[in-house]
Amino acid sequence: MKIQFLTPLFLSGLFAACSSGEQARLAPAPTPTPEYQNKGHQLVATMVEKVGDYSMLNGKKDVVYTYTYQTPDGKKDVSTEKYIFDKELSYARYEQHERTLPQLTGLIEQGYDGTEFWLKHDGKELTDEEYMKRVRFNRPTNFYWFAMMQKLLDPGLVYEYIGEKAVDGQDYDIVKVTFSDQPEKPTDIYQLYINKETSLVDQFLFTVADFGVMEAPFLMKVTYEEIDGMLIPTQRKYKPSTWEATVSDEPWITVNWTNIKFSNQLSNQDFKK
Repeated sequence: MKIQFLTPLFLSGLFAACSSGEQARLAPAPTPTPEYQNKGHQLVATMVEKVGDYSMLNGKKDVVYTYTYQTPDGKKDVSTEKYIFDKELSYARYEQHERTLPQLTGLIEQGYDGTEFWLKHDGKELTDEEYMKRVRFNRPTNFYWFAMMQKLLDPGLVYEYIGEKAVDGQDYDIVKVTFSDQPEKPTDIYQLYINKETSLVDQFLFTVADFGVMEAPFLMKVTYEEIDGMLIPTQRKYKPSTWEATVSDEPWITVNWTNIKFSNQLSNQDFKK
């Protein structure tokens, strides 16, 4: 029997082919390019990537923090807020409530357990419809403000790139965000001022459809704090404005979030009345 030896050239070709095949097999599949509605949508997506997206927020499971809301007349709300992110459950214990249901003296608690809203005053459940209107506004609104930057990529949103504008020497891209999934009633409008250098929203115009504030917006200015790898807009102030972001002479209303702690092992039971 005649033994045939493989030539070095053949072997090198064989090894090269095997190597190429192995590399092709091990190479990761190409990441699909995200589809954006337009430039405005892409700018919002870049901003959300910078602050931390909803999957990152949801990965922290829940949050507990202190919410302080103060109006120019010195009246203040101070509450301990608790949320579970994946079901958008919400609870607040108001130690001070000079702006929210001030006619009730003593401790008040509000909650949304995924099915119903509820209110307690000094441990006793209240069902007065005027009180409950405030609860049905506060619970989803406070949750939304906390998760707003992430939720600006929710399905059903429409993005419009308005253009560029310099404010106090800083250049911004302006993006209008509206909601398309509730055509039967007025919904809020957000007009974001995205900092060209940082990709963050430094300020934004917003309406309050639930209270009929649609023609003239408010301007909100925010300052971020890094917490557990995310950028959270913990210091906020707002007041009436025009759609050109020219604010009124009125003093600012301030909203601050402090003592923020994620991953507290909250359960659904913590949100039951």
